[in-house]
Amino acid sequence: MTRVHFYGHGLPGLKRQSFPGRLIVLEGTDGVGRSTQVALLREWLESSGYAVASSGLKRSDLAGKGISLAQQGHYLGDTTSCLFYATDLADRLEREIIPALRAGFVVLTDRYIYSVIARVLVRGLDRAWVDNVFGFALVPDKVFYLRADLNHLIPRVLNARGFNYWEAGMDFLHKRNYYESYVEYQSRIIDQFDAMAGEFNFHLIDATRDVYAIFTDLEAGITKMVKGMRPSSPRVPKKKQ
Repeated sequence: MTRVHFYGHGLPGLKRQSFPGRLIVLEGTDGVGRSTQVALLREWLESSGYAVASSGLKRSDLAGKGISLAQQGHYLGDTTSCLFYATDLADRLEREIIPALRAGFVVLTDRYIYSVIARVLVRGLDRAWVDNVFGFALVPDKVFYLRADLNHLIPRVLNARGFNYWEAGMDFLHKRNYYESYVEYQSRIIDQFDAMAGEFNFHLIDATRDVYAIFTDLEAGITKMVKGMRPSSPRVPKKKQ
């Protein structure tokens, strides 16, 4: 059973003290392979008999589309962006994550509040205000921090899709080119994640290795967490002689 704890004031009306499910978060900078690992973990858990649900940033019905549309215009104010993402998470918690936890699912989420906090802090928002905004967030059972340095991230990003306007911090750094901006912005983001690692008790995963090595570490950590959650096979009564 998972005890219900929040980072602050919590979600209104949520009185239940525990859930049979588990909330597992994969965090890290752009290009570390979170989405790949969520897909691999889901396949492994489901093949092992566990009920699994997945979630991630910008996937709520309420705010996900709005965030994507706003970003297409390459302008979204820092405070507005933070509130958009908070709305996105609140909607997913209420409609997806908490119902799945109540039903005994393992919930895998690609990013949580930590990526948003890192992004808005490097843009200068007040930490106390940001913490209050996300006070409704449920404390996960485990946060796995997939960490890679820039020497590993840059080739991955270039080979995959190239530099993104927001991932390079072009909205506020105003560097002459995407490369310089990306290096500075992602360096600041990594510093924020490293600072949060101790505060939020992240489990560090070396993401500079190959996909299978990363998955093996995640599998080992999650196996301990979900032990005893898998539904037992129904007992077949013996035939009378």
